[in-house]
Amino acid sequence: MRELVELMNEVPAADGVAIWSGDHRVRLKWHRLKRHRDDVPFTPTVLAEALALGASSEIDLRLHAEDGFVVLHDETLDRETTGSGPVASATIATLRGLSMRHPDGTPSEEAVLLLDDLVLLAKNSATPDALVQLDLKETAAVLTPAVVARFAAIVAPVADRCILSCADIEAVRILAGAVPGLAAGYDPSEPKVVAGLATADEYAGFVAAAIDTAGAASTIYLDYPIVLKAAALGYDVVGAFHAADKLVDAWTLNTDHPDAATSLRHLVALEVDQITTDEPIALQALFESSDNSQG
Repeated sequence: MRELVELMNEVPAADGVAIWSGDHRVRLKWHRLKRHRDDVPFTPTVLAEALALGASSEIDLRLHAEDGFVVLHDETLDRETTGSGPVASATIATLRGLSMRHPDGTPSEEAVLLLDDLVLLAKNSATPDALVQLDLKETAAVLTPAVVARFAAIVAPVADRCILSCADIEAVRILAGAVPGLAAGYDPSEPKVVAGLATADEYAGFVAAAIDTAGAASTIYLDYPIVLKAAALGYDVVGAFHAADKLVDAWTLNTDHPDAATSLRHLVALEVDQITTDEPIALQALFESSDNSQG
């Protein structure tokens, strides 16, 4: 197979925002605020690019020691930043003194982003189509009244440009309920549950349970093999969620995954609404090159 860089040179310049198939648009969500796989995650630079282009992007949120949120994935600072110890014990002053690490672990010059910083950027520079997924990596148990009040005050000015998600649907209900106009999402891709799905009827039951649990949440986030495996059994997971007025995000597909081009074409053909990826530009180029070769 030709090198991906060669494929990218044969198609119009990709911006990593969306894939089109006929009149169906599939948004590409910039996982961990990345446009390229080797980007430092969660940087203001890439956030500004996403907001300016009207892209969909995703950040993770962890609670810090002062009842607010910092844009990090892990429970500890060690892997992602130049700091160490639990994120929950870190003060704002401590976080302001740290830098993010490159994917290979080397320190970068990029500062650690607080939710406050993200909101300031979104308020001042977001285009109408821009959407930031706030993916909460906490549970409802840590959401004290002080935490909820601070979150609501910070996010309210950009509620129309954000969507809140979490595996703990109760946490989503608590925080989203405190911010008028903030959309909510739900991820039912619990590994133990998904591993037991073997028939079309079982996938149908999975979808029904997810819809019931999701309540008013507008978007369902699914580990992308769920969508493909159900389709192989003759069950259209995406269509079933669409029938319940839910959008579907399939996560996380990258170009180095086995049969990535085939998986990508199938997801687009099944009309998922969004695909999460660490390399939106490369994935868009892969689709366009593959689509051209199919034609």
